Amino acid sequence: MTIRINKQDNTPLYRQICQQVRQLIRDGQLQPGQLLPSLNQLAIMLDISRETTKKAYNQLLREGLLIAQQGKGIFVAGRRETDKKEILLILDKQSVYNQILVQAFQDTLQDSVHITILLHSQNLDVLEYYLNQHLDRYDYYVISPHFPLDTRSQARAAKLLRRIPNRKLIMVDNWIQDVPGNYGVVYQDFRHDAYEGLSEGKADMGSQLKVMVLPQSLYGQIILESVYDFARENGIGVSVSDTVPESLEKGDVVLVLNSQLDSGLALLARRIAEAGLLPGKDVRIIAYNEFPLNEVVLGGLTTLSTDFAEMGRQAARMVLSDTLCKVHNPFHLVRRSTF
Repeated sequence: MTIRINKQDNTPLYRQICQQVRQLIRDGQLQPGQLLPSLNQLAIMLDISRETTKKAYNQLLREGLLIAQQGKGIFVAGRRETDKKEILLILDKQSVYNQILVQAFQDTLQDSVHITILLHSQNLDVLEYYLNQHLDRYDYYVISPHFPLDTRSQARAAKLLRRIPNRKLIMVDNWIQDVPGNYGVVYQDFRHDAYEGLSEGKADMGSQLKVMVLPQSLYGQIILESVYDFARENGIGVSVSDTVPESLEKGDVVLVLNSQLDSGLALLARRIAEAGLLPGKDVRIIAYNEFPLNEVVLGGLTTLSTDFAEMGRQAARMVLSDTLCKVHNPFHLVRRSTF
């Protein structure tokens, strides 16, 4: 067993030992049943205190990676064929869309795994804390990497995700492409998907598209570029605002690029009613992202959306097959009465 520690590193020595033993087990250099050095032997090998090696071994024993046999020593435990895979889901927030994704993920895996769910709230400090606490303790890390889009935040997000071994990492919903390697991804293409979705309804789009990009829409400006591409190619005018248009006229088509149903869409519906217009007949509405209540909102809300259930199923299939790949998730215009 070859372990090298760096006493100049800020990482505690016992944690350095734990990280390297986990890696040796993953790489097959330490096999189930293999005897490890005693506490004293390891302390001498690394020129550290016995208390430090004891702390490291105790942590690995708690994780079930090692087993202690009285009078014989400490051995690599290994995984039994009957053991369930451990999955850590780290999602950006509690939302209807994530609930759909998680439900499909769980339904596909059924009882073949143990799943732990955490929320990072689009906060990189929180993600870093979770990785510090849980790195190397799970078989797969399924993460929705939604973080501020400035260069510094995206670079930090990529750096944190690179800490996870490629064979254990599955990104969902967003793909941070600065992370290299053969990991798994099931992603929306925020820059191009809206073009394809709008193209499915271009025959009914009219000559002017009014777009609401609400402040809480993380990817609103990126999606808007895809909308501009569609409009330019089809000779459609585009007006953009960060709130409900002050005036609405018969024949208007409004695209709402908010992250989920909120006061913006409610105000739009109210303003349409105040103008004496009918949704779907006089003013047509398309909202971004699909979830079940859209079937009844405004008599049936038309959406541009990825398939969140399929996203969850695809990530689950990667876990079941232990085969990781990069998949562009289906994205469509879902027509209802508002368009």
